[in-house]
Amino acid sequence: MTLLAWCAAFLLDRLLGDPPHWPHPVRWIGALITHIQRVVRRRCHSDTALRVGGGVMWLLVVGITWAVSWGVLALATTIHPWFGWCVQVWIIYTTLATRCLADMAREVENALRRGSLSDSREKLSWIVGRDTAHLQPPQITRAVVETVAENTVDGVIAPLFFLLIGGAPLAMAYKAVNTLDSMVGYKHEKYRAIGMVSARLDDVANFIPARLSWLLLSAATLLCGHHARNAFRIGFRDRRHHSSPNCAWPEGTVAGALGVRLGGPNDYFGERVEKPWIGDEHRAIEVDDIPRTIGLMWVASTLALALFALTHYLLAGA
Repeated sequence: MTLLAWCAAFLLDRLLGDPPHWPHPVRWIGALITHIQRVVRRRCHSDTALRVGGGVMWLLVVGITWAVSWGVLALATTIHPWFGWCVQVWIIYTTLATRCLADMAREVENALRRGSLSDSREKLSWIVGRDTAHLQPPQITRAVVETVAENTVDGVIAPLFFLLIGGAPLAMAYKAVNTLDSMVGYKHEKYRAIGMVSARLDDVANFIPARLSWLLLSAATLLCGHHARNAFRIGFRDRRHHSSPNCAWPEGTVAGALGVRLGGPNDYFGERVEKPWIGDEHRAIEVDDIPRTIGLMWVASTLALALFALTHYLLAGA
């Protein structure tokens, strides 16, 4: 029943994605973060106080998310086991973001193919944190490829990893960790203090999933007919070419698979951030690299599901 729930949730994500008008726990988590952040900022004014307040905010958001998820699932199971199973499928389904990420990437791709630079910049701004107003098509394409590669970890491998460890409530708690990082985990002056704990603990949560992504994306590269040896080699070689201890693992693997260069300097909140390059530029990046990266994401995601399902089966059998 457990593995059936995992597979059903994965298929729901593949078929439906995240319809914008459907209720979604991540939106509720975001609203909770916004409310608690306002309270913290009203009461904490020094950097030290903001760091402490940010830590309290992290504990509250992650703790409430886990507790509510556990409580809802327990209550549903008490009402009827099949109702509990359906709720479990729904919770897991909402932790996965593969279809949504693919759709958003294709929105940018379609705008680029139409030659609509302003539209592609606007749609890119929905999925990245960098400034997009002055980006040119190669830079936009590079940003999409990086985002799909990086979010292969956040959007599916990590949720499935925590699902294996602690079931649906822990997978949802991970989404709270990831949402905190995406909302306040910036080095910009406004968030540097209040978001320090969120950024650091997101790095901790993604430590193992990011390294698994190197192996899974390398295997996906082989299955998709790209440069598997390059993917494996550059994913490891350039693993430290990022301020995050995790992001360069999937980005380097994808860069090696496609034979392009990712990373480099970008602007965030009007400030230039110098980042090292990832990969070797055997050729210029092109729009077709977006669907190639989406394909790698889907194959790696399927491999992750198979790996964690097999691990669960073996551990449950033991």
